[in-house]
Amino acid sequence: MNVIEGKALQVSDAIIACQLDGKGGLIPIEDKDVIHCERPCWLHLNYTHRQSSDWLQSTPLIPDTVRDALAGDSMRPRVSRLGDGFMIVLRSVNHNADSRPEQLVAMRVFINDKLIVSTRRRKVYAVDEVLTDLQNGNGPEDGGSWLVDICDALTDHASEFIEELHDKIIVLEDALLDQRIPARGELSLLRKQLIVMRRYMTPQRDVYSRLASEKLPWMDDSDRRRMQEVSDRLGRGLDDLDAGVARTAVLADEVASQMAEAMNRRTYTMSLLAMIFLPTTFLTGLFGVNLGGIPGANWHLGFSVFCLLLVALALGVAWWLKRRKWL
Repeated sequence: MNVIEGKALQVSDAIIACQLDGKGGLIPIEDKDVIHCERPCWLHLNYTHRQSSDWLQSTPLIPDTVRDALAGDSMRPRVSRLGDGFMIVLRSVNHNADSRPEQLVAMRVFINDKLIVSTRRRKVYAVDEVLTDLQNGNGPEDGGSWLVDICDALTDHASEFIEELHDKIIVLEDALLDQRIPARGELSLLRKQLIVMRRYMTPQRDVYSRLASEKLPWMDDSDRRRMQEVSDRLGRGLDDLDAGVARTAVLADEVASQMAEAMNRRTYTMSLLAMIFLPTTFLTGLFGVNLGGIPGANWHLGFSVFCLLLVALALGVAWWLKRRKWL
């Protein structure tokens, strides 16, 4: 297949439909075009849209084995080689409104030397960055550089989010040093974000390493070298995630320790107060039996003297506790 008719790539609800011009720009695809395959065409689709879904299931331009994968059946990052092409699943940090970043967005790509088909449901901002570069004339020139640019942009977003998590950990550590307990659920959410990122970025790093090691005619040594650099950069991010998980575990232990210490301190204080007033409680109970023979029952100063004795007794017990260094 050396040529493709433009109408074969026309999808009415496609997000992007263009051909790379080999100079860092793009050429829109028209119905009447007869597209020569020296440079790849790029279709970016939302697989939940009807026309895009129908095209994915019916077009002869993609292998049958990738139709379901492109339609959203695969979630974890992975790569499969299909002849001279790849079926790739990648995950991106979620920058969409009303979503948390760790609710990662899936992007699926089938790519060979003639065609790039990428699909998603929720918006992937890395795609917009590559499209902007193409529109400005400084984007990828071929399929190999397109793939590297997409992976590089995805890794940039992941690295920025990992840095944000790192900064949050530092803030929590400083707060704990000042004896300030974080808000309920804040530390749990942070640990969840770290674990989710590590779960999906680890296989994604392996995908990049696999792409860097594959020998394909449309990926030159420069592309493979850049892909390995992207893999190494994501690997450093994974090291930071591992360190973050360990640091949050220490933070959780410190929070539990501070809360236990505060509870023990309150319990200790109440125990000392009970000890101070234990003798007075005994005397008030004894003098409250209302039986004959209570000393001072008929003396008009008896109650006042009794109260002064109780105060003196409480102060005496407090002084004794202070001397024993219990207070």
